[in-house]
Amino acid sequence: MDITMLRHYVALASELDLGRAASVLGVSHSTLSGSLNQLEAVAGAVLIRRGNGPMTLTDAGELFLATANDEIAAYDAANAPRPAKTGGKAKASKGVGRAPKVKGEPLPYKKRQSR
Repeated sequence: MDITMLRHYVALASELDLGRAASVLGVSHSTLSGSLNQLEAVAGAVLIRRGNGPMTLTDAGELFLATANDEIAAYDAANAPRPAKTGGKAKASKGVGRAPKVKGEPLPYKKRQSR
């Protein structure tokens, strides 16, 4: 099962409207419908009742919703960006004072440099 199919299912189960869920996810209506069909084929059960009336979750769909939320949370926790390491090697101070000499440029305190 793909994590995107699970995310599509969770959004569809929370909205219970194919058009609204598609706009929330930023995908097309047909993509979301195809994802739901694939997920139902993999799960081996009808997860959402679709018909002329409003969409409703089946009993298997409600159980699958809890599992899908757990799977998404586990995936997000495993793929969360790691915090940056703190500490490390101290760097020596370069000091403050005059700028370093650059070949061909006059010294900062002289108007002209002799050749």
